[in-house]
Amino acid sequence: MMKSVALLGYPLRHSISPVFQQVAFDYYHLDVLYEPWEVPPNQLKKTVVHIRESSVLGANVTIPHKESVLPLMDRLDGIARDIGAVNTIVNRDGELVGHNTDAEGFIRALKQEGGFDPEGKRVVFLGAGGAARAVGFALMKAGARSITIVNRTYERSRDLVLALRGLGELDIVALPMKENILAEVVGHSDLLVNCTSLGMKHSANESVSPLKASSIPSGVLVYDLVYNPPETPLLKEAKHAGAKRLGGLSMLVYQGAVSFELWTERQAPVELMLKAAREAL
Repeated sequence: MMKSVALLGYPLRHSISPVFQQVAFDYYHLDVLYEPWEVPPNQLKKTVVHIRESSVLGANVTIPHKESVLPLMDRLDGIARDIGAVNTIVNRDGELVGHNTDAEGFIRALKQEGGFDPEGKRVVFLGAGGAARAVGFALMKAGARSITIVNRTYERSRDLVLALRGLGELDIVALPMKENILAEVVGHSDLLVNCTSLGMKHSANESVSPLKASSIPSGVLVYDLVYNPPETPLLKEAKHAGAKRLGGLSMLVYQGAVSFELWTERQAPVELMLKAAREAL
């Protein structure tokens, strides 16, 4: 009997997750189809019910549902609970268990692909949604010296600061999204992470960069979690500034590999998944 794994998000035209996840299932000759389910926010609760069906192994969850899916889970693993966001759902005989693999994927990509150890470093990141929550959690656990959260809605970034402060001791502050403020804090940082959808292909902001090259110091690593296109507007500006750059593709694949292992209890063929993801872009 054919099984399926869903990808819940809205919109999903930019996503390449079905490509590299299907490669992993096919590698083991598993009768599983990875399917994009484009779900508007008002349809999320109704759609999640279908993941309980015996033919569905689980799901990945992406923008904008990572936080709103939380109350729809029967159980959360410790990391998802601490982060306050779910990006992977596992169907355990009709019980839905929420996990978060973003934090592990983020740190693995940062260290292995970016050659950057966040311990003792000053970090600025943009956004206060589900991805930002995972990034903040990962950076805290990795021993970052300080975190500055910049978000368009100041109240959301303030709420995230309060949530992260509850997980441990760290110098962490929230600031409003204004270019002059962002440029100033980035000028005193070691790592800039974009956790928003700014610059994402097929979005309303696909041509937008949160910073110009003149505001990016050459000594900072610019890590854009947007993976499509491979060179986002922010990464183009970072290139002009002479800064180090890291795109979001490797994080996407690494977090997806952990999800695959949760659904199948098999080791993910990571190199094949990376190759398929690169070819898809």
